[in-house]
Amino acid sequence: MNIFILTFGFFIVMFIAMGVGYIIQQKTLAGSCGGLGSIGIEKACNCDNPCEKRKERERKAALKENSIDIKNI
Repeated sequence: MNIFILTFGFFIVMFIAMGVGYIIQQKTLAGSCGGLGSIGIEKACNCDNPCEKRKERERKAALKENSIDIKNI
């Protein structure tokens, strides 16, 4: 029983550490193979009219990219 509790505790600590790392980095989850980008598909959503949340994310990404470009000049 002690081994089970020790192992379970170890897994809980690892899940918490991964969660904290994910929150701090603020990056989207990505696979080690590159996902759809590695086969030439830019995005999974090929909607002609994306939803408001997607439009807002794309707007923020464009603003962030522009601010990075300006800082590099």
